[in-house]
Parts: sequence; structure tokens; C-alpha cells
Amino acid sequence: MKIEAVCEYNDLGYLIYAANFPGAFVRGTTENEALAKFPGELRSYLRWCGGAPEKDAPEIEIVQRKLSELQICDADSDVLFDLERRPMTEVEYEAQKLLVLKSARDFCALYQSIPHPDISGRAPRRTFYGVVPRTPRQMYAHVNETTAYYAAAFGIALENLPELYANRMQALAELEQLPDFLSGKVYTAPDGELWTLRKGLRRFLWHDRIHARAMWRTAAALWGKQVENPFFFV
Repeated sequence: MKIEAVCEYNDLGYLIYAANFPGAFVRGTTENEALAKFPGELRSYLRWCGGAPEKDAPEIEIVQRKLSELQICDADSDVLFDLERRPMTEVEYEAQKLLVLKSARDFCALYQSIPHPDISGRAPRRTFYGVVPRTPRQMYAHVNETTAYYAAAFGIALENLPELYANRMQALAELEQLPDFLSGKVYTAPDGELWTLRKGLRRFLWHDRIHARAMWRTAAALWGKQVENPFFFV
């Protein structure tokens, strides 16, 4: 199995994506440290999306690099993959849409399985966007609130719904109303970041995965197997 990797990096660290497995990613202080995590990340990802995990280590080819001015160490990212500039077919879109909705549904299932979502063993920390969410409830709210931010990149003024899955459905329905939404058109967000439909779908999956992992680790450390693990993190 081959990973087409996109590497976003600077002196603070490396954030490397599996472009052909949207949402899968690894991080590290060095490129080799990050790349060494791909076998485990890919096994987890494939179990989550219903694929057959590979026993052998994947072949990794870095197909794109971007030197970033952002805080890569805190997963601050703005890269647009070259592969994400391509148009989508209806079949491709429907497959990615199902994954994006599955991710939202699984995120909700994880959150709802946590006995006390306002308790956390994590120490307070600040990052580029402010105070890092510490409790599962804060993580859930953060992921949901980001929906309107992503929609704004496409010129969509979205009022977030309180429930993540319904909010995700709303955002996708709005994207589908854009003229020629499958065409691969590049949109410029209010902050100047470049987006396409493929990037938007990947960002939903990636952002869910970042915070689902943090939520699961936070809660599992306190309540063990009571906490569901729909993303198959280890």
C-alpha cells in the first residue's frame, strides 16, 4: 500500500498528510519521527473506514512539500494539496460525503459515551487560536463551532446548529448549492487561505480526527473501556 504524502513543515515540526487517505495524518518534531507513525495511523484509519489493515509497512512517497509560517506543532495548517485542485465526480463526492458524515456520527458516539464530559486530567495550555479545549465538552464545542469557519471559506454564512451531526449535514447541503461545486474551483477565504471542495472535505475529517484522538485519550485515561473507541485509536 502506498501513501502519497504531503509535508507541511518548519523549524517547529512536521505535519504530514496521507493525501490519498483523506483525514489521515501524522506529526513529529522531525520528518523521520512523523513518518515512522504512518503504519499505526494507517491501520487505525483503515479499520475506522472499513478497509483491510495492511500487515506490512506502507510505501511512502512525499509528493508535495510546503514550508509553513504557521505553528505546525499545534496543527495550525493552511496547505492546499495539488491533488485537491482536481474536479470531483459525483461518485467521488458521495463516497467522501459518507466518510465526513460517518466521522461526525462517530465523534458524537465517542462524546456521548463519556460519563462526565466536564472532567479532564489535561493541564491548561494556550496555542495559536487561544486556550486549548481541555474537557470533552469543550472539544465537542470546538469541533462543532469550526463548521461555520470552514463554510465561510466558501463564502457561506452559516449559523452553527448545536448538534454536530446536524450541523455537518447543514454545511454539506450548503456546499452542494454552490455553482459547479464539483468543478475544483479554488475559493479564497476571508483570511486569504485557499480552499477547494476536496480540501474542505479533508479538513472536516482531519479536524475530527485530531480532536477525537485527544478526547478519547483524555476520557479513556479516566474511565477506561466505558469510553467508546469508534475511530480505533491505540
